[in-house]
Amino acid sequence: MIVGVPKEIKDNEARVGVTPAAAKALCEAGHTVLVETQAGAGSGFPDQEYQNAGAEIVGEPGHVWGKSDMVVKVKEPIEKEYVFFREGLVLFTYLHLAPVPALTNKLLEAKVVGIAYETVRDYRGTLPLLMPMSEVAGRMSVQVGASYLEKERGGRGILLGGVPGVPPAHVAILGGGIVGTNAARIALGFGAKVTLIDVNMNRLRELDDLFGGRLYTLASNSYNIAQASREADLAIGGVLIPGATAPKLLTRAMVAQMKKGAVIVDVAIDQGGCVETARPTSHSNPSYTVDGVVHYCVTNMPGAVPHTSTLALTNSTFPYVLRLANLGAREALRQDPGLAEGLNTWLGTLTHQGVAESQQRAWTAPAKAVT
Repeated sequence: MIVGVPKEIKDNEARVGVTPAAAKALCEAGHTVLVETQAGAGSGFPDQEYQNAGAEIVGEPGHVWGKSDMVVKVKEPIEKEYVFFREGLVLFTYLHLAPVPALTNKLLEAKVVGIAYETVRDYRGTLPLLMPMSEVAGRMSVQVGASYLEKERGGRGILLGGVPGVPPAHVAILGGGIVGTNAARIALGFGAKVTLIDVNMNRLRELDDLFGGRLYTLASNSYNIAQASREADLAIGGVLIPGATAPKLLTRAMVAQMKKGAVIVDVAIDQGGCVETARPTSHSNPSYTVDGVVHYCVTNMPGAVPHTSTLALTNSTFPYVLRLANLGAREALRQDPGLAEGLNTWLGTLTHQGVAESQQRAWTAPAKAVT
């Protein structure tokens, strides 16, 4: 198989879908790897390392897309890349289709085989390809939030951990999954007061044990979310429904009642955001203010730390890349039901229930589509 690795072109996105080590393994397995020039430079992987690994460096993105059987990326394609779609192309990347019907339309019209990292499941039912970036984003959310709490960035002028004799900031976290757990770990490490809200009581019990009672936990309901957000200096949104649009748990009315200069970091923005006042932003223009509350809603947060993020991501994605290359998409999807969960589009057919429900479309189960 010919595997293509284009350079990411989303704003300030420097991650890359395949490392030199992965390229070497693919070449040793008998595959051809085409890497767009400078695709890995932002992550610390120069072209020479790919060449040493046996990959071919090409200068034009159209050549990578046009010659490849499978394209491996990091972020969902943006409009400039839609022209490269064609029938039968296997696209393996984060897709986050639920809030982007235009991209869904293009993938379906071009009959692309779209496999989304964020909906692939393993034998335990977890999301192994979403987990590493959720870990990074969860940890970054506190780092970013602490920075935006500084007065010169529009915040309340509060040090997250306080100092002796001065209370720390209050951090409210929506969601007790990978993002929320990692955010809690870093916020507690800073010395902040942390409240975490989740709908799953068993998960709250687990987190209470994990953090030794240092974490305040609340059952998720509108009353508790409103109360926690009013008290919060930093609110972090980490709610996920795999493949579907995130629910708007922190409403516009709740945001209006937050402290002036408080900060919201909505990590769920890739799936539409769990804050009603959230809208996608970029690393070039990352924040805006609503009702005196600073909003940070960058859709590719881990792109700010590309070396760490690329290594963490490809550690998880590469076994799937190699399986797809060795077996072909159809057979790999047939053999691995967890990988089939990641199939969002198949030759003109929508194959993910969460995306279909979010966009009010018909869909076909992957096992039925891939016959």
